[in-house]
Amino acid sequence: MAVPPSLPAGDPPASAGQGSRGGLTVLCAVALLVLAVSLLGGNRGSDDSAGAPLPARAGASAPASSGTGAAALPRSRPVRLTVPGIAVDAPFTDLTLAANGQLQPPPAADTNLVGWYAKGAAPGETGTAVIAGHVDTKTSAAVFARLDQLQKGDVFQVLRADGRKASFTVDSLETFAKDAFPSRRVYADADRPEVRLITCAGDYDRQAKDYKDNLVVFAHLT
Repeated sequence: MAVPPSLPAGDPPASAGQGSRGGLTVLCAVALLVLAVSLLGGNRGSDDSAGAPLPARAGASAPASSGTGAAALPRSRPVRLTVPGIAVDAPFTDLTLAANGQLQPPPAADTNLVGWYAKGAAPGETGTAVIAGHVDTKTSAAVFARLDQLQKGDVFQVLRADGRKASFTVDSLETFAKDAFPSRRVYADADRPEVRLITCAGDYDRQAKDYKDNLVVFAHLT
């Protein structure tokens, strides 16, 4: 399931702009998290826990990467994301869950902003950190407009509140249909520090006023 974008009913996307998908420049709701009952129910940890958005299950693992990666860092809030290869230099905001268990997207008014699921692992901490950003808005390209240009082996950094800079290497990019999003695979907990960068992708559905797919970048601390 996808979070519906906040567009007025019947309001079509504006004309194409730089970084738009499929010739459309629209407000894109990026996060597709519909969390398992274990996160929302009795198996959930305390509000201060750093559990992943979806607990690891047998047979649910992230794509294999080359090398074992760097040693984990202690928990610290992310401050800024820099992805030199696609000219991203953006501050963070915290993302929370709505009452229906879906992850709230970052505010659309600021096109140069990324969101971090603050109840999950912090970037650099052991586990799966989730970072989401808009691909575009109704009027312009947004922070993750060029996310699909990343390639395996590319490196990006997260500046943390403790002053450390965590560097991550891209393992893979994959596109998933929103109505068949593999939550357990994408959000499964990890035994090393990993990150998922997520944005909208694919064709724009005018009736639903949302993109049909999501792009996920899998990466690990190096």
